[in-house]
Amino acid sequence: MAAVAAIYDQLKFLNTEVLAISTDSVYSHKIFTEVSPSASKVTFPLLSDRTHKISKAFRVLNEKTGATFRATIIIDPEGTIVTKFLNPLEVGRNVYEILRVIQGIQYSRSTGEGVPANWVPGQPGIIRDPKYIGRI
Repeated sequence: MAAVAAIYDQLKFLNTEVLAISTDSVYSHKIFTEVSPSASKVTFPLLSDRTHKISKAFRVLNEKTGATFRATIIIDPEGTIVTKFLNPLEVGRNVYEILRVIQGIQYSRSTGEGVPANWVPGQPGIIRDPKYIGRI
């Protein structure tokens, strides 16, 4: 959550909405944002999913612990899940990869081109036309 806060301005620039959701209570969230120096920088909504309804719907609930896995879900403006990252509890998110994926999705939708592996903004995309298969 704090790592996402570090790139929040870049996400807003991309017209991206950010919500943080956890199974902790709103009281826990309040204390966390008051005592944690990194969490105090969070300016996007922090939602409580005490009923696990959201976590179950997105299939990110660890049923054994009652907590969620480290998940990042990107939903397009039409409400379609376009990607879902699910990290083990031992591994934090790569927020720059999340940013790159959003940039790649937006690039692809605006140009009609695909985005190759390791693409970064400023690089060309891949023309999606069967006549170019095996030629580019």
